[in-house]
Amino acid sequence: MTKSKVPHFTSLARALVDLFGSSVAITQTDRLRGGDINKAYALTLSTGDKIFMKANAKNNADFFTAEADGLTAIAETHTIATPKIICTGTDDGEDVGYSFLLLKYIESGEKNKIFWEAFAKDLAELHKADTSNILPDKSASFGFFQDNFIGARPQKNTPTRTWIDFFRDNRLAPQFRDADSYFTPSDREKITKLLDNLDRFLIEPEKPSLLHGDLWAGNVMCSAEGKPVLIDPACYIGHREADLAMTQLFGGFPQDFYDAYNQAYPLQSGYEERRDLYNLYQLLNHLNLFGPTYLEPVLSIVGEYV
Repeated sequence: MTKSKVPHFTSLARALVDLFGSSVAITQTDRLRGGDINKAYALTLSTGDKIFMKANAKNNADFFTAEADGLTAIAETHTIATPKIICTGTDDGEDVGYSFLLLKYIESGEKNKIFWEAFAKDLAELHKADTSNILPDKSASFGFFQDNFIGARPQKNTPTRTWIDFFRDNRLAPQFRDADSYFTPSDREKITKLLDNLDRFLIEPEKPSLLHGDLWAGNVMCSAEGKPVLIDPACYIGHREADLAMTQLFGGFPQDFYDAYNQAYPLQSGYEERRDLYNLYQLLNHLNLFGPTYLEPVLSIVGEYV
């Protein structure tokens, strides 16, 4: 897989005309709640189509091309639903201009009693999917064909041959460097020891898996038909335990989800002992995004392993 061929436009008006016809007009714009990085809108068109638009500053267009590439990677596995990508683009309007991502609008529905079981089975199939055509470097097994973002922060995805090297060099080490001002000399000594001995705590997966990368409840939608839909990915190829760990970081999913996942694709022995180390990455990212509220849980996990 090479970088996705999602159409990119230099104005919203041009995008709508090229994709929906010369007579198209926006008949209704509804601002949507949710998300702290982008503005979100539901656009109703004169053609009867309803589309979802994310918008950000013009110089943040890479957010949306990266998201489109992640959604494309997941969609190409044919395992779990994602929003259909319409296009990305930039526009010079609104004084300073803006960037945008257009997706097919997904009507939300109510989760039925089998929703979490169905989601778990779909996620297991995503994690089983072949990843051999994603990385340009065929000697590598982990990473992605480009860097992307975790929330509002850059996420490094340099391909590596082993999972443990990838998680140390692309996940923990960059976050620790960016958060260095929060740490005491004693903290730094423990952090160095943790990074130098990561192979004592983590294991290589049975096979590389395509991960959503930011898998908390807010990034799992229920469609009007009651089907699970993944949104807002931070994709890369890694150990599926990292996805499962994040589902347990902020409240967790219902037990039906974990039971169904383990039945569909049993986790390797000792996952519970590795889970906090995977979530250390997410907590470090929150520390770098939101400040010292997250320092104590970060240091607690470091102390758990060192």
